[in-house]
Amino acid sequence: MLPVIIIACVAIPVLVIAFMSSRRTTEAGERVADEDAAARARNEQEFADAEAYQEEWRKKDEEQHKTDSLY
Repeated sequence: MLPVIIIACVAIPVLVIAFMSSRRTTEAGERVADEDAAARARNEQEFADAEAYQEEWRKKDEEQHKTDSLY
């Protein structure tokens, strides 16, 4: 019984500390420190282009499925 209590008292805090540490490094890596207005505008334009392409692809895919027949 004693080894189970010792493992629980040691393992749980170690796991919690490791989880919190990995979360901090992930959040730090996702932030862009020196993003200027031009970079933000470029990113927004890329997202808009990607969304327009996706919408165009969906329309073409829908048209193709309308012409396909299962009969």
